[in-house]
Amino acid sequence: MYRAAVVILNWNGRSFLEQFLPSVTAHSPSWSEIIIADNASTDDSVAWLQKNYPQLRIIRNKMNGGFAQGYNEALAQVDSEYFVLLNSDVEVTPGWLEPLIALMDERKDIAACQPKLRAFHAKQQFEYAGASGGFIDKWGYPFCRGRLFDSYENDEGQYDDTTEVAWATGACLVIRKCDWNEVHGLDADFFAHMEEIDLCWRLRNRGRKIFAVPASVAYHVGGGTLNKTSPRKTFLNFRNNLVLITKNHAPGFLWIKIFLRLILDGIAGVKFIFGGDFAHCFAVLKAHFSFYGMIGSTLRKRKAEQQHITAYSNTCIYNGNIVSEYFLGGKKKFSDLKREQFSVGSSQ
Repeated sequence: MYRAAVVILNWNGRSFLEQFLPSVTAHSPSWSEIIIADNASTDDSVAWLQKNYPQLRIIRNKMNGGFAQGYNEALAQVDSEYFVLLNSDVEVTPGWLEPLIALMDERKDIAACQPKLRAFHAKQQFEYAGASGGFIDKWGYPFCRGRLFDSYENDEGQYDDTTEVAWATGACLVIRKCDWNEVHGLDADFFAHMEEIDLCWRLRNRGRKIFAVPASVAYHVGGGTLNKTSPRKTFLNFRNNLVLITKNHAPGFLWIKIFLRLILDGIAGVKFIFGGDFAHCFAVLKAHFSFYGMIGSTLRKRKAEQQHITAYSNTCIYNGNIVSEYFLGGKKKFSDLKREQFSVGSSQ
């Protein structure tokens, strides 16, 4: 049995496999296995892999269930101590996996971790999907060390400390198999986007820790399946964020926050209209109706999750309002945020 299984989920992504798979095969240690999980691609990805990488294991999912279900189906067929979820549009660097596994070997209280993620097309800049570790504010809005909304910092070593975070990016996520099984993997109802935040929140509800390990560096293209101009991505982000907070929020003030979130989302929809982005405004509206349709199943999941919530569940939550501080307060960098506003996490 390999110590770590690096599992790349592919859907019609031959071009990404051609470009980035060489770095994964070149820089992954011998004690790791590289697996391609194909989400019922209709291009020639699988045929290309069989011809050019016959040594790699291919798991063929029966349908495209999105990021969440795709990994759930694939990892049910994988046996290793650690699972590494790696996007097909990520370039890894020499020695990328060793610091991640070394920390988790040392710290048994850590369930999952991520490397420092930079942008592939602007390599000194932090990347949107994870930067140097993810956080979330008390209203459910996610952000990262190195990226607030669409403001990206250059990586000058300012976030190079190994530290506890609220969530680790799904673009490159290392998780213990036992922890993955404990929470039954990703929530397939998310399909894609924010499912890793939900996963990490559920792990923290159980007292498990999430860390960022900047000694490991990877470069991410981002938006390989859905770029940020896609109304489909807007729909998933708005809907899934509402599901995320409803499922995992601790008792008290939840419905007040949901009500205020609906108002803030409405403001975002109006902003889309004034910007001429009518498709994105419709996506926000559609997201809300989809959320209402999911409310029964979401509340059942919430009821099951509440038994695990402890005081630790609020660790690494930012107790301010990142939206108002960013758009009205002019705070464009993670370092601009008041440190005392964070529920305390821990450094290594």
